Amino acid sequence: MTTILGISAFYHDSAAALVVDGEIVAAAQEERFTRRKYDSGFPSSAVRYCLSESTGAGQPSRESDLDFVAYYEKPLLKFDRLLETYLAFAPRGFRSFRTAVPVWLKQKLFLRQTLRQQLSAARKARFVFVEHHESHAASAFFPSPFEEAAILTLDGVGEWNTCTFGSGEGNRIRLEGQIEFPHSLGLLYSAFTYYCGFRVNSGEYKLMGLAPYGRPVYQDLILKHLIELRADGSFRLDMDFFNYCQGLTMTSKRFHRLFGGPPRSPEATLEQRHMDLAASIQKVTEEVMLRMGREVHRRTGHKNLVLAGGVALNCVANGRLSREGPFENIWIQPAAGDAGGALGAALFVWHQLLGRPRRADGRDRQKGSLLGPRFSNGAIAGFLAKTGAPLQRFDREGRLLDAVVSLLAEGKIVGWFQGRMEFGPRALGSRSILGDTRRPDLQTAMNLKIKFRESFRPFAPAVLQQRAPEYFEMRPGQESPYMMEVFSVRDQHRRPLGADDLTTMTTSPDLRERVNVIRSDIPAVTHVDYSARVQTVDEPRHGRFFRLLCAFEARTGCPLLVNTSFNIRGEPIVCSPEEAYRCFMTTDMEALVMEDFLLEKSRIDPDFTATERAKYPAQFQPD
Repeated sequence: MTTILGISAFYHDSAAALVVDGEIVAAAQEERFTRRKYDSGFPSSAVRYCLSESTGAGQPSRESDLDFVAYYEKPLLKFDRLLETYLAFAPRGFRSFRTAVPVWLKQKLFLRQTLRQQLSAARKARFVFVEHHESHAASAFFPSPFEEAAILTLDGVGEWNTCTFGSGEGNRIRLEGQIEFPHSLGLLYSAFTYYCGFRVNSGEYKLMGLAPYGRPVYQDLILKHLIELRADGSFRLDMDFFNYCQGLTMTSKRFHRLFGGPPRSPEATLEQRHMDLAASIQKVTEEVMLRMGREVHRRTGHKNLVLAGGVALNCVANGRLSREGPFENIWIQPAAGDAGGALGAALFVWHQLLGRPRRADGRDRQKGSLLGPRFSNGAIAGFLAKTGAPLQRFDREGRLLDAVVSLLAEGKIVGWFQGRMEFGPRALGSRSILGDTRRPDLQTAMNLKIKFRESFRPFAPAVLQQRAPEYFEMRPGQESPYMMEVFSVRDQHRRPLGADDLTTMTTSPDLRERVNVIRSDIPAVTHVDYSARVQTVDEPRHGRFFRLLCAFEARTGCPLLVNTSFNIRGEPIVCSPEEAYRCFMTTDMEALVMEDFLLEKSRIDPDFTATERAKYPAQFQPD
């Protein structure tokens, strides 16, 4: 038995993944255990969890059982890039240099020693360092359903590379081309994230959600001044407009002059200008990815494409590449960012270094990306007994589903905690908050009273796989189980808009008014441009969640539910029953399902709820 632990750490969204004899056994992000969003420390808790999921001779694995530890990038090569960058911009980059180098000298430069110290019991393990974009490529191809595929990876920056392309065939990947720092599509998008007042490395989702409210009026300006985009998708940035090489911010004064003023402060009102900037950089990103896709197809000749890297989380661009690109099939790593690098590094060792075979049978090996911890009914019962909260326990799944469907059909918002936690940024039906897509005010209610986040943020639909093409512009049989692509709502489900609605949608400064215009018969998941980030649900991957959707359809005729992550703004997705309970009690969520247990706010004394809320004020403040 060969046991390989993959690690991503010390930069953004640390994670661990365990691969045993080529099978993905477990994977989790450290943030889910420490409750620090995008925790970048060593993933001690995630490592312990992954080892606990591996059983050899009926016993969990130990550190001493590890044969390989695979780290997701090469720190010395990254340090080389940092030094060269600082020297190239000296003396302007001194502040940035002074901030970064002590961290490197203390920890990152001697990473092998750090890993040995953190995993001191792994004495027989060989430590392997995989290049950053090789880890991304391995995470994209090796779990994919394809025997062979083109590979495209895009992110901010790894060691030197910001984009790579190549091929995967059988048990081998081969990267054939790259774009190097400082020219980066991910950093270009992050520059606009920063300029529009959102946090880099987490606010990119917000910028993508804001884009449909605007018009791409700055697209030509971006293409004229900021990026020289070639026909094959390669590009160069004019670094005079950026500050990330030599400073502690993303954009320069020249950038600010070009777009009409300084960056928006996070507390300031969003103006139409910011919406138009978001729309413009989104269109540029889509165009770059489309050109890259066509070029990679031309060079490789493959009919399939796999994607990874932080830019591959741009589900709008992914949807366009799927619809308009030359590939027959696309598969995107669900944990496309740095966390997925841990899984990629482990799989790289198994297939690429050890030469072990890989069999593609048309189904991916990601196991629905449900690779995190699970909690038994006994563990949940033990926790709930300590709270004293009134609850119902169901001895039959059918009765539980009937009760939950009744709540959802009444317009109630339900926390859904089932099975293994998701690996990656999306809730996929294990740690989810659910609602009825037909409820017109649900988006506003969820954003403001439960998620405590910006009102313009869209929600995603979970839809039965076989019914998805009836509601969205998808091919029969097309899958989107990981919520990684955007599709348009079909015309027959759209509603005609009156003159007042059109005026509101185009001119109202209040984004809540724009959101509340009813555009379809599933308004809670129809964004302002009639798009939706779709999750298709099937029984092999999703189990009880699939059966809940079936029961909801049988009762209402609607095969969709709103599916958003079980957390509030500023917090990671919940992992444990205690965290789910806290989120339930401190928001306006109306019911909570944890395995076979159901809690309803209407059955809980208001004084009890107030007392419980008072216990957790610090953890649940929006950021």
